[in-house]
Amino acid sequence: MPEVTLVLLVAVIGAALLFDYINGFHDTANAIATCVSTRALTVRTAIFMAAGLNFIGAMISTKVAATIGKGIVDASSITQMVVLAGILGAIIWNLITWYYGLPSSSSHAIIGGLVGSVVAHAGSGALHWAGLKKIITVLIVSPIVGAFFGFMFMVGMMWAFRNKAPYNLNKVFRKLQILSAAVMAFSHGTADAQKSMGVITMALVSYGSIATFDVPNWVKMSCAIAMGLGTAAGGWRIIKTVGHDFVKLQPVHGFCVETASAAVILGASAMGLPTSTTHVITSSILGVGLTKRISAVNWGVAYRIVTAWVITIPASGFVGFVSYMVLSPFLGK
Repeated sequence: MPEVTLVLLVAVIGAALLFDYINGFHDTANAIATCVSTRALTVRTAIFMAAGLNFIGAMISTKVAATIGKGIVDASSITQMVVLAGILGAIIWNLITWYYGLPSSSSHAIIGGLVGSVVAHAGSGALHWAGLKKIITVLIVSPIVGAFFGFMFMVGMMWAFRNKAPYNLNKVFRKLQILSAAVMAFSHGTADAQKSMGVITMALVSYGSIATFDVPNWVKMSCAIAMGLGTAAGGWRIIKTVGHDFVKLQPVHGFCVETASAAVILGASAMGLPTSTTHVITSSILGVGLTKRISAVNWGVAYRIVTAWVITIPASGFVGFVSYMVLSPFLGK
């Protein structure tokens, strides 16, 4: 039934762009929470700056898209229904965590959703375990690296400016933080918009519209626009959790957080490795907070963040599995 297959392809593209839009407002906090909490920028200015730089970052590279599109599952096991159910798993979980103000990972969610739908369709044998192991290892290790970089950046700043008056130092870093927030927003675009690009291109290959996995320009542009619009919509619930409730930050802290996070994310994106921007920046905040004192960290919020980190892949995988089982009898496999 070619008509049904075409309808499913359109549904996949629409769902992937919706996921990018939700990713934009869900992950706005990644780029701007710290500069909002330190009053380096107003919420409105920070959100629109992040939206523009998310768009630019999304247009730069497709290495992460290729990893998502080719590194998780066997191409012969991919159908439009599999991709659609996987995206739905990610979207539903993102909306749940956004509602409760949890900075969960959209990267984890899309990977979990695809794994769940593929297992429902073809069993666990269709998964590329080597590729999954590499991706999940990076997703686990990158927050640890983020915490280490955040801690070390902050220690270096404390030593370098140990004789400076705090008031004057904060005036300087409030301006520098605008630059670091801009770089963070750009790095978020290079990492997160790539997931939807990979999913849409995967669906186009499955449909037969393109012969090889090569992200079309219209896919790049569509995903970049969707993420930019989502970012412009804002995500105050998560901004509050990350920027206000977790660790109380001064401009110098925010600068170190954003610089450390952007370094980790840009480095991983250059190698085609998908990172969780959410968890990299929250772990960087943790690292910076620990330079103050252990009690400076709100460990209740930290527990909620880690809980979301641990359960996102299995939870979105479960939703992806259920989505496939519910929809496939009506829309085909």
